[in-house]
Amino acid sequence: MTPFDPLETRSQDARCADYAIALPKVVAAALKAPAMAAHLGKVDAGQIIDRAALSRLPVLRKSDLTGAQAANPPFGGLMAGGPTAFEHVFQSPGPIYEPGRVSPDWWRLGRFLHASGVGHGDIVQNCFSYHLVPAGMMFENAARAVGATILPAGTGQTELQVIAARDIGTTAYAGTPDFLKIILDKADEMGITLSITKAVVGGGALFPSLREFYAARGITCRQCYATADLGNVAYETDAMDGMVVDEGVIVEIVRPGTGDPVPEGEVGEILVTTLNTDYPLIRFATGDLSAVLPGHSPCGRTNMRIKGWMGRADQTTKIKGMFVRPEQVAALVAQHDEIHRARVVATRNGEKDVMTVQIETRASNPALYETSVLSTLKLRGKVELVPPGSLPNDGLVIEDLRRYD
Repeated sequence: MTPFDPLETRSQDARCADYAIALPKVVAAALKAPAMAAHLGKVDAGQIIDRAALSRLPVLRKSDLTGAQAANPPFGGLMAGGPTAFEHVFQSPGPIYEPGRVSPDWWRLGRFLHASGVGHGDIVQNCFSYHLVPAGMMFENAARAVGATILPAGTGQTELQVIAARDIGTTAYAGTPDFLKIILDKADEMGITLSITKAVVGGGALFPSLREFYAARGITCRQCYATADLGNVAYETDAMDGMVVDEGVIVEIVRPGTGDPVPEGEVGEILVTTLNTDYPLIRFATGDLSAVLPGHSPCGRTNMRIKGWMGRADQTTKIKGMFVRPEQVAALVAQHDEIHRARVVATRNGEKDVMTVQIETRASNPALYETSVLSTLKLRGKVELVPPGSLPNDGLVIEDLRRYD
Protein backbone atom coordinates (compact mmCIF):
# COMPACT_ATOMS: atom_id res chain seq x y z
CA MET A 1 0.00 0.00 0.00
CA THR A 2 1.21 3.49 -0.90
CA PRO A 3 -0.40 5.92 1.56
CA PHE A 4 -2.07 9.10 0.41
CA ASP A 5 -0.03 10.96 3.02
CA PRO A 6 1.86 10.13 6.26
CA LEU A 7 -1.26 10.69 8.38
CA GLU A 8 -2.72 7.37 7.29
CA THR A 9 0.05 5.28 8.84
CA ARG A 10 0.96 7.27 11.96
CA SER A 11 0.90 5.58 15.35
CA GLN A 12 -2.07 5.99 17.64
CA ASP A 13 0.08 7.99 20.06
CA ALA A 14 1.02 10.37 17.24
CA ARG A 15 -2.60 10.65 16.17
CA CYS A 16 -3.71 11.51 19.71
CA ALA A 17 -0.93 14.08 20.00
CA ASP A 18 -2.12 15.67 16.77
CA TYR A 19 -5.72 15.68 18.06
CA ALA A 20 -4.51 17.57 21.16
CA ILE A 21 -3.30 20.33 18.84
CA ALA A 22 -6.18 20.30 16.34
CA LEU A 23 -9.20 19.99 18.66
CA PRO A 24 -8.66 23.24 20.62
CA LYS A 25 -8.35 25.12 17.31
CA VAL A 26 -11.58 23.62 15.99
CA VAL A 27 -13.50 24.39 19.19
CA ALA A 28 -12.08 27.93 19.25
CA ALA A 29 -13.21 28.43 15.64
CA ALA A 30 -16.69 27.16 16.54
CA LEU A 31 -16.93 29.53 19.50
CA LYS A 32 -16.47 32.48 17.12
CA ALA A 33 -19.82 31.64 15.52
CA PRO A 34 -22.78 32.92 17.59
CA ALA A 35 -25.06 29.92 17.19
CA MET A 36 -22.28 27.41 17.84
CA ALA A 37 -21.11 29.38 20.89
CA ALA A 38 -24.66 29.29 22.27
CA HIS A 39 -24.91 25.56 21.53
CA LEU A 40 -21.59 24.69 23.18
CA GLY A 41 -22.14 26.89 26.21
CA LYS A 42 -19.31 27.76 28.56
CA VAL A 43 -16.39 25.71 27.37
CA ASP A 44 -12.66 26.31 27.46
CA ALA A 45 -11.38 25.39 24.01
CA GLY A 46 -7.92 24.78 25.39
CA GLN A 47 -9.23 21.94 27.55
CA ILE A 48 -10.74 19.97 24.67
CA ILE A 49 -7.68 17.93 23.78
CA ASP A 50 -8.87 14.31 23.55
CA ARG A 51 -11.85 12.04 23.05
CA ALA A 52 -12.76 12.06 26.72
CA ALA A 53 -13.06 15.86 26.78
CA LEU A 54 -14.88 15.84 23.45
CA SER A 55 -17.48 13.37 24.75
CA ARG A 56 -18.58 15.89 27.38
CA LEU A 57 -19.69 18.42 24.77
CA PRO A 58 -23.32 18.53 23.57
CA VAL A 59 -24.45 16.67 20.45
CA LEU A 60 -25.25 18.76 17.38
CA ARG A 61 -28.16 17.42 15.33
CA LYS A 62 -29.36 18.14 11.80
CA SER A 63 -32.49 19.69 13.29
CA ASP A 64 -30.20 22.21 15.03
CA LEU A 65 -28.79 23.17 11.63
CA THR A 66 -32.16 23.54 9.95
CA GLY A 67 -33.61 25.49 12.87
CA ALA A 68 -30.67 27.90 13.08
CA GLN A 69 -30.54 28.39 9.32
CA ALA A 70 -34.28 29.00 9.05
CA ALA A 71 -34.00 31.69 11.72
CA ASN A 72 -30.83 33.26 10.29
CA PRO A 73 -30.18 32.23 6.67
CA PRO A 74 -28.13 30.98 5.06
CA PHE A 75 -25.69 29.53 7.61
CA GLY A 76 -27.59 30.24 10.83
CA GLY A 77 -24.64 31.76 12.68
CA LEU A 78 -23.03 28.30 12.79
CA MET A 79 -19.72 29.51 11.41
CA ALA A 80 -17.80 32.75 11.33
CA GLY A 81 -18.36 34.58 8.06
CA GLY A 82 -21.27 34.62 5.62
CA PRO A 83 -21.62 33.09 2.14
CA THR A 84 -19.09 35.48 0.58
CA ALA A 85 -16.39 33.94 2.78
CA PHE A 86 -16.55 30.79 0.62
CA GLU A 87 -16.14 29.99 -3.06
CA HIS A 88 -19.30 27.84 -3.14
CA VAL A 89 -22.63 27.71 -1.37
CA PHE A 90 -24.80 24.60 -1.79
CA GLN A 91 -28.38 23.73 -0.93
CA SER A 92 -29.34 20.25 0.22
CA PRO A 93 -32.88 19.02 0.98
CA GLY A 94 -34.25 20.61 4.14
CA PRO A 95 -33.22 23.09 2.94
CA ILE A 96 -29.76 23.07 4.50
CA TYR A 97 -27.01 25.32 3.16
CA GLU A 98 -23.42 24.12 3.14
CA PRO A 99 -20.25 26.01 2.25
CA GLY A 100 -17.54 24.78 -0.08
CA ARG A 101 -14.02 25.67 -1.07
CA VAL A 102 -11.88 25.01 -4.12
CA SER A 103 -8.74 24.49 -2.04
CA PRO A 104 -7.09 21.08 -2.58
CA ASP A 105 -9.12 18.15 -1.27
CA TRP A 106 -11.27 20.35 0.97
CA TRP A 107 -13.80 17.52 1.46
CA ARG A 108 -10.94 14.97 1.86
CA LEU A 109 -12.35 12.52 -0.70
CA GLY A 110 -9.00 12.40 -2.49
CA ARG A 111 -7.94 9.92 0.18
CA PHE A 112 -10.81 7.64 -0.88
CA LEU A 113 -10.05 7.89 -4.60
CA HIS A 114 -6.38 7.17 -3.94
CA ALA A 115 -7.29 4.08 -1.91
CA SER A 116 -9.46 2.97 -4.84
CA GLY A 117 -6.58 3.20 -7.29
CA VAL A 118 -7.80 6.34 -9.06
CA GLY A 119 -5.09 8.81 -9.98
CA HIS A 120 -3.03 10.39 -12.75
CA GLY A 121 -3.89 8.86 -16.11
CA ASP A 122 -7.52 8.15 -15.17
CA ILE A 123 -10.52 9.90 -16.68
CA VAL A 124 -13.29 10.08 -14.08
CA GLN A 125 -16.86 10.31 -15.34
CA ASN A 126 -18.40 12.21 -12.43
CA CYS A 127 -22.09 11.31 -12.37
CA PHE A 128 -22.87 12.95 -9.05
CA SER A 129 -25.23 15.90 -9.28
CA TYR A 130 -23.86 19.38 -9.87
CA HIS A 131 -27.31 20.93 -9.38
CA LEU A 132 -27.52 22.83 -6.05
CA VAL A 133 -26.16 19.93 -3.98
CA PRO A 134 -22.40 19.58 -3.30
CA ALA A 135 -21.82 15.95 -4.36
CA GLY A 136 -20.62 16.77 -7.87
CA MET A 137 -18.10 19.33 -6.66
CA MET A 138 -16.99 17.09 -3.79
CA PHE A 139 -15.87 14.36 -6.19
CA GLU A 140 -14.48 16.82 -8.72
CA ASN A 141 -12.35 18.31 -5.94
CA ALA A 142 -11.20 14.78 -5.03
CA ALA A 143 -10.32 13.84 -8.60
CA ARG A 144 -8.18 16.96 -8.89
CA ALA A 145 -6.44 16.03 -5.64
CA VAL A 146 -5.25 12.73 -7.14
CA GLY A 147 -4.36 14.18 -10.55
CA ALA A 148 -7.19 12.58 -12.54
CA THR A 149 -9.06 14.16 -15.46
CA ILE A 150 -12.75 14.85 -14.86
CA LEU A 151 -15.78 14.63 -17.14
CA PRO A 152 -18.46 16.60 -15.23
CA ALA A 153 -21.29 14.39 -16.47
CA GLY A 154 -23.88 14.88 -13.75
CA THR A 155 -27.01 12.74 -13.62
CA GLY A 156 -29.32 11.38 -16.31
CA GLN A 157 -28.93 11.46 -20.12
CA THR A 158 -27.83 7.83 -20.16
CA GLU A 159 -27.26 7.54 -23.92
CA LEU A 160 -25.09 10.66 -23.95
CA GLN A 161 -23.19 9.30 -20.94
CA VAL A 162 -22.39 6.13 -22.89
CA ILE A 163 -21.25 8.04 -25.97
CA ALA A 164 -19.05 10.37 -23.92
CA ALA A 165 -17.51 7.46 -21.98
CA ARG A 166 -16.66 5.74 -25.25
CA ASP A 167 -15.36 8.83 -27.03
CA ILE A 168 -13.03 10.09 -24.29
CA GLY A 169 -12.08 6.69 -22.91
CA THR A 170 -13.50 6.99 -19.39
CA THR A 171 -11.62 4.68 -17.03
CA ALA A 172 -13.34 5.46 -13.71
CA TYR A 173 -16.92 6.15 -12.66
CA ALA A 174 -18.01 8.32 -9.73
CA GLY A 175 -21.66 8.37 -8.70
CA THR A 176 -24.42 6.50 -6.92
CA PRO A 177 -24.00 2.71 -6.86
CA ASP A 178 -26.82 1.80 -9.23
CA PHE A 179 -26.45 4.45 -11.96
CA LEU A 180 -23.32 2.80 -13.33
CA LYS A 181 -25.33 -0.35 -14.06
CA ILE A 182 -27.85 1.75 -15.97
CA ILE A 183 -24.99 3.17 -18.06
CA LEU A 184 -23.53 -0.30 -18.67
CA ASP A 185 -26.90 -1.75 -19.62
CA LYS A 186 -27.45 1.11 -22.08
CA ALA A 187 -23.96 0.54 -23.54
CA ASP A 188 -24.81 -3.13 -24.07
CA GLU A 189 -28.05 -2.14 -25.75
CA MET A 190 -26.14 0.22 -28.06
CA GLY A 191 -23.44 -2.36 -28.81
CA ILE A 192 -20.72 -0.18 -27.25
CA THR A 193 -17.83 -1.45 -25.16
CA LEU A 194 -16.63 0.90 -22.42
CA SER A 195 -13.21 1.11 -20.75
CA ILE A 196 -14.39 1.65 -17.16
CA THR A 197 -12.39 -0.49 -14.73
CA LYS A 198 -12.85 1.47 -11.47
CA ALA A 199 -15.89 2.82 -9.66
CA VAL A 200 -16.02 5.07 -6.59
CA VAL A 201 -19.53 5.28 -5.23
CA GLY A 202 -21.58 6.84 -2.46
CA GLY A 203 -25.00 8.31 -1.80
CA GLY A 204 -26.73 4.95 -1.49
CA ALA A 205 -26.27 1.34 -0.45
CA LEU A 206 -23.85 -0.81 -2.48
CA PHE A 207 -25.59 -4.17 -2.36
CA PRO A 208 -23.38 -7.28 -2.61
CA SER A 209 -25.13 -8.48 -5.77
CA LEU A 210 -24.40 -5.16 -7.47
CA ARG A 211 -20.74 -5.23 -6.45
CA GLU A 212 -20.51 -8.77 -7.83
CA PHE A 213 -22.11 -7.64 -11.10
CA TYR A 214 -19.43 -4.98 -11.50
CA ALA A 215 -16.65 -7.40 -10.61
CA ALA A 216 -17.88 -9.78 -13.31
CA ARG A 217 -17.52 -6.88 -15.75
CA GLY A 218 -13.93 -6.26 -14.64
CA ILE A 219 -14.82 -3.19 -12.58
CA THR A 220 -13.43 -2.73 -9.08
CA CYS A 221 -16.09 -0.91 -7.05
CA ARG A 222 -15.34 0.78 -3.73
CA GLN A 223 -17.67 2.86 -1.55
CA CYS A 224 -17.21 5.70 0.88
CA TYR A 225 -19.31 7.07 3.69
CA ALA A 226 -19.54 10.82 3.21
CA THR A 227 -22.10 13.57 3.77
CA ALA A 228 -22.69 17.04 2.39
CA ASP A 229 -22.03 18.56 5.82
CA LEU A 230 -18.96 16.58 6.82
CA GLY A 231 -17.22 15.50 3.63
CA ASN A 232 -15.48 12.13 3.78
CA VAL A 233 -16.04 10.19 7.00
CA ALA A 234 -14.80 6.68 6.14
CA TYR A 235 -13.91 4.65 3.08
CA GLU A 236 -13.17 1.16 1.81
CA THR A 237 -9.67 0.03 0.91
CA ASP A 238 -8.23 -2.97 -0.92
CA ALA A 239 -8.40 -4.92 2.34
CA MET A 240 -12.23 -4.90 2.05
CA ASP A 241 -12.43 -5.23 5.82
CA GLY A 242 -14.71 -2.48 7.11
CA MET A 243 -14.23 1.22 6.40
CA VAL A 244 -11.21 3.21 7.53
CA VAL A 245 -12.09 6.50 9.22
CA ASP A 246 -10.75 9.56 7.42
CA GLU A 247 -7.88 11.44 9.04
CA GLY A 248 -9.75 14.75 8.98
CA VAL A 249 -12.51 13.71 11.38
CA ILE A 250 -12.99 12.11 14.77
CA VAL A 251 -15.74 9.49 14.87
CA GLU A 252 -17.62 8.39 17.98
CA ILE A 253 -20.23 5.62 18.17
CA VAL A 254 -22.86 6.52 20.76
CA ARG A 255 -26.15 5.20 22.04
CA PRO A 256 -28.85 6.53 19.67
CA GLY A 257 -30.51 9.69 20.93
CA THR A 258 -27.70 10.35 23.43
CA GLY A 259 -24.08 11.40 23.37
CA ASP A 260 -22.90 8.43 25.42
CA PRO A 261 -20.18 6.32 23.74
CA VAL A 262 -20.94 2.60 23.48
CA PRO A 263 -18.39 -0.21 23.98
CA GLU A 264 -16.29 -1.20 20.97
CA GLY A 265 -18.24 -3.48 18.68
CA GLU A 266 -21.67 -2.36 19.87
CA VAL A 267 -23.93 -0.80 17.25
CA GLY A 268 -24.73 2.86 17.85
CA GLU A 269 -25.19 6.21 16.19
CA ILE A 270 -22.26 7.84 14.39
CA LEU A 271 -21.15 11.24 15.73
CA VAL A 272 -18.53 13.11 13.74
CA THR A 273 -16.28 16.02 14.69
CA THR A 274 -14.55 17.68 11.75
CA LEU A 275 -11.04 19.01 12.17
CA ASN A 276 -11.90 21.76 9.66
CA THR A 277 -11.77 25.27 11.10
CA ASP A 278 -13.61 26.61 8.00
CA TYR A 279 -16.75 24.70 8.95
CA PRO A 280 -16.31 23.28 12.47
CA LEU A 281 -19.04 20.77 13.20
CA ILE A 282 -18.55 19.27 16.65
CA ARG A 283 -20.17 15.96 17.66
CA PHE A 284 -22.49 16.15 14.68
CA ALA A 285 -25.08 13.36 14.79
CA THR A 286 -25.42 11.73 11.39
CA GLY A 287 -28.46 9.62 12.27
CA ASP A 288 -26.62 6.59 10.85
CA LEU A 289 -25.78 3.40 12.71
CA SER A 290 -22.46 1.56 12.71
CA ALA A 291 -19.98 -0.16 15.02
CA VAL A 292 -16.23 0.01 15.60
CA LEU A 293 -14.15 -2.91 14.35
CA PRO A 294 -11.23 -4.01 16.55
CA GLY A 295 -7.64 -3.64 15.46
CA HIS A 296 -6.17 -2.05 12.34
CA SER A 297 -6.93 -2.62 8.70
CA PRO A 298 -4.78 -5.26 6.95
CA CYS A 299 -4.09 -2.61 4.29
CA GLY A 300 -1.69 -0.84 6.68
CA ARG A 301 -3.78 2.23 7.51
CA THR A 302 -3.88 2.67 11.27
CA ASN A 303 -6.98 4.74 11.99
CA MET A 304 -10.19 3.38 13.52
CA ARG A 305 -12.40 1.22 11.32
CA ILE A 306 -16.18 1.06 11.30
CA LYS A 307 -18.40 -1.64 9.82
CA GLY A 308 -19.96 0.84 7.43
CA TRP A 309 -23.57 1.91 7.18
CA MET A 310 -25.86 -0.35 9.24
CA GLY A 311 -29.15 1.53 9.05
CA ARG A 312 -30.66 4.64 10.54
CA ALA A 313 -30.95 5.64 14.18
CA ASP A 314 -34.22 7.30 13.19
CA GLN A 315 -36.68 6.43 10.42
CA THR A 316 -35.03 8.64 7.80
CA THR A 317 -34.17 6.42 4.84
CA LYS A 318 -32.17 6.98 1.67
CA ILE A 319 -34.04 5.88 -1.45
CA LYS A 320 -32.59 6.35 -4.95
CA GLY A 321 -29.82 8.41 -3.37
CA MET A 322 -32.23 10.87 -1.67
CA PHE A 323 -33.19 11.05 2.00
CA VAL A 324 -36.86 10.57 2.81
CA ARG A 325 -37.74 11.88 6.27
CA PRO A 326 -40.75 11.29 8.56
CA GLU A 327 -41.66 14.99 8.43
CA GLN A 328 -42.04 14.72 4.65
CA VAL A 329 -44.55 11.88 5.08
CA ALA A 330 -46.41 14.02 7.61
CA ALA A 331 -46.52 16.87 5.08
CA LEU A 332 -48.06 14.51 2.51
CA VAL A 333 -50.81 13.49 4.95
CA ALA A 334 -51.47 17.13 5.87
CA GLN A 335 -52.13 18.05 2.24
CA HIS A 336 -55.24 15.86 2.02
CA ASP A 337 -58.03 15.80 4.60
CA GLU A 338 -59.17 12.35 3.43
CA ILE A 339 -55.80 10.71 4.18
CA HIS A 340 -55.77 9.04 7.59
CA ARG A 341 -52.17 7.78 7.62
CA ALA A 342 -49.37 7.04 5.18
CA ARG A 343 -46.32 4.83 5.10
CA VAL A 344 -43.34 4.82 2.74
CA VAL A 345 -41.97 1.34 2.00
CA ALA A 346 -38.51 0.95 0.44
CA THR A 347 -37.81 -2.24 -1.52
CA ARG A 348 -35.57 -3.40 -4.38
CA ASN A 349 -36.42 -4.53 -7.92
CA GLY A 350 -33.27 -6.10 -9.28
CA GLU A 351 -30.59 -3.48 -8.61
CA LYS A 352 -32.96 -0.50 -8.39
CA ASP A 353 -34.61 1.08 -5.36
CA VAL A 354 -38.41 1.10 -5.39
CA MET A 355 -40.55 3.42 -3.27
CA THR A 356 -44.15 2.49 -2.53
CA VAL A 357 -46.36 4.97 -0.70
CA GLN A 358 -49.20 3.29 1.15
CA ILE A 359 -52.04 5.70 1.87
CA GLU A 360 -54.98 5.05 4.16
CA THR A 361 -58.00 6.61 2.45
CA ARG A 362 -61.46 5.79 1.16
CA ALA A 363 -60.49 7.21 -2.23
CA SER A 364 -60.02 4.74 -5.08
CA ASN A 365 -57.85 6.58 -7.60
CA PRO A 366 -54.08 6.50 -6.82
CA ALA A 367 -53.42 9.15 -9.46
CA LEU A 368 -55.03 11.72 -7.15
CA TYR A 369 -51.92 11.62 -4.96
CA GLU A 370 -49.04 11.22 -7.41
CA THR A 371 -48.35 14.96 -7.66
CA SER A 372 -48.43 15.36 -3.88
CA VAL A 373 -46.05 12.41 -3.43
CA LEU A 374 -43.55 13.95 -5.84
CA SER A 375 -43.78 17.44 -4.31
CA THR A 376 -43.40 16.31 -0.69
CA LEU A 377 -41.09 13.30 -0.97
CA LYS A 378 -39.09 14.65 -3.97
CA LEU A 379 -39.24 11.20 -5.60
CA ARG A 380 -41.63 9.35 -7.85
CA GLY A 381 -43.09 6.22 -6.37
CA LYS A 382 -45.91 3.73 -6.64
CA VAL A 383 -49.03 4.89 -4.79
CA GLU A 384 -50.99 2.13 -3.09
CA LEU A 385 -54.36 2.96 -1.51
CA VAL A 386 -55.45 0.93 1.52
CA PRO A 387 -58.59 1.15 3.67
CA PRO A 388 -58.51 3.29 6.84
CA GLY A 389 -57.19 1.32 9.82
CA SER A 390 -55.30 -1.25 7.75
CA LEU A 391 -51.75 0.05 8.30
CA PRO A 392 -50.04 -1.37 11.45
CA ASN A 393 -50.36 0.81 14.54
CA ASP A 394 -46.62 0.69 15.26
CA GLY A 395 -45.58 4.29 14.75
CA LEU A 396 -43.62 3.54 11.56
CA VAL A 397 -44.06 5.96 8.69
CA ILE A 398 -40.99 4.77 6.75
CA GLU A 399 -40.24 1.07 6.45
CA ASP A 400 -37.08 -0.21 4.78
CA LEU A 401 -37.48 -3.80 3.57
CA ARG A 402 -34.20 -3.90 1.63
CA ARG A 403 -31.54 -6.35 2.78
CA TYR A 404 -28.02 -5.06 3.47
CA ASP A 405 -26.25 -8.37 4.17
